[in-house]
Amino acid sequence: MKKLVLITIFLGTNLLANSISKEDLGKILFFDINLSQNRTQSCATCHNPQVGFIDDRDNGISKMASLGDDLKSLGDRQAPTASYAKFSPKFHYDEKKKLYKGGQFWDGRANTLEEQAGGPPLNPIEMGLKDESQVVARLKENSFYIESFKALFGKDIFYNDKKAFEALSQVIASFEKTDEFSTFDSKYDRYLKGEYDLTPLEDLGMSIFFSNNNNSCATCHVLKGEDKEGETFTNYEFHNIGVPINNQLRAKNGIKEKDLGLAANPNIKNKDENLGKYKTPTLRNVAVTSPYMHNGVFKDLKTVVLFYDKYNNKENNINPETNEPWDEPEFKDTISLKELKANAQSDRKIDALVAFMKLLTDKRYEHLIKD
Repeated sequence: MKKLVLITIFLGTNLLANSISKEDLGKILFFDINLSQNRTQSCATCHNPQVGFIDDRDNGISKMASLGDDLKSLGDRQAPTASYAKFSPKFHYDEKKKLYKGGQFWDGRANTLEEQAGGPPLNPIEMGLKDESQVVARLKENSFYIESFKALFGKDIFYNDKKAFEALSQVIASFEKTDEFSTFDSKYDRYLKGEYDLTPLEDLGMSIFFSNNNNSCATCHVLKGEDKEGETFTNYEFHNIGVPINNQLRAKNGIKEKDLGLAANPNIKNKDENLGKYKTPTLRNVAVTSPYMHNGVFKDLKTVVLFYDKYNNKENNINPETNEPWDEPEFKDTISLKELKANAQSDRKIDALVAFMKLLTDKRYEHLIKD
């Protein structure tokens, strides 16, 4: 809000409101804590642009899930990165592959970015406003917003709260679709342009990553293919990879029910077949957006690679973060064993895969990579 005040004072409210774009208005709203019940939380709180558009607050549970606007509610899933989210297709059923793809959130319940943007303000354990009318009432507290929305959507926009709320979601989504969220300037992108030379370990990791014969990475985390510009490193499918229950998080948030994953999405059929499935996340900025998995159960990127390897390596039966056997998942029957099938990886190959994934970090976040 400080930024908004400074802008309006410097340029003049009417001048800015009458000339502002949807993208710029969305950016201002993205940082506005007044769109939450207690005025403590904005979109940027859980999607901080400084750290890869994730929630970097500790929240008392090592960033495993987000703390709500009431400063006590804890969710059961990690806030996924908002970077590169605009490339996810609309939620749909792929008749050829016989599976669901796309959408927003871990379970794809939001069809588009616009629907996603409208979700958190009304979620009782997130921003916590009770309904669309209350959200719109917060907008109408600010004359700058009133004039801006009228300029963009017509003078009658505030006559209907539902339409005004949809306009809010639209402008926030417009900001999320800008290049600020998807710069494609990582070392991998620079390598494709001949501007970066891979180290031997990175080169090995890239070869392994894109090889279906060596491991299962490319099965779900490649959309276009090796050496293709604009690769988002996800095919947007939903799979159950047997992620362990995060008992540490559950002890804090008090949730007892199983997380149904995709089966919780009201837009799907055959729910039993989709228990425990989650949307494959982008690997863009993965090296700086820990913790990992839908429930934040793993702290280290190498642990994630070792976890995948456990399906094909009988010697890999200990979680290095707990020094105990890998914990059980919530649903075993729907694990994508076919997609997870691969060769066992050596220590060097695991290190190489981690080195390659570090290459996928946007240039502005490279300083956040841990050695």
